[in-house]
Amino acid sequence: MEAKEILIITPKTKVLQLIETYPQLEDVLISYVPAFKKLKNPVLRNTVAKIATLQQAAAVGGVKVEDLINVLRKEVGQDILSLDGDVTYNNQKPAWFAADKISNELDIREMLAVGEHPVNQVIADLRSLESEKIYKVIAPFIPAPLIDKATSLGFTHWVNQKDDDTFEVYFKAKNS
Repeated sequence: MEAKEILIITPKTKVLQLIETYPQLEDVLISYVPAFKKLKNPVLRNTVAKIATLQQAAAVGGVKVEDLINVLRKEVGQDILSLDGDVTYNNQKPAWFAADKISNELDIREMLAVGEHPVNQVIADLRSLESEKIYKVIAPFIPAPLIDKATSLGFTHWVNQKDDDTFEVYFKAKNS
């Protein structure tokens, strides 16, 4: 009998890696956060779930990463984990936001629907963003990996949730 790979569940664990290693956790994820039902879509499963971490998934679902990790760990018999500090995404309208400063926007919903990764396009657009200008992304969920990448490149953001399936994310260079 082949030994099953043991995956220690942490905030950095990729969602796809988790549900491939522990298939029973897919339903646990979906019941804990209904927004995770999108994992049933094979295209999203093979794009977003492949790069998104549980920390990012918790942000998408609006739950504490520590709570999510511990629900999953308990289900597979791992010890409870104590974390200090959750990553949160800015959902308060910032002082720098002004609609007339939006110079470019990209609706990534269609790209995701056909299995394309929007990260490269968004990062290229952000790198050419003029000082003081704002870049808008429209997504079907909080694009946590995208926000994390943009933040690491010196951009600040604001997430504006329009409805359950529409999120507008505004980016601006931190130093402008």
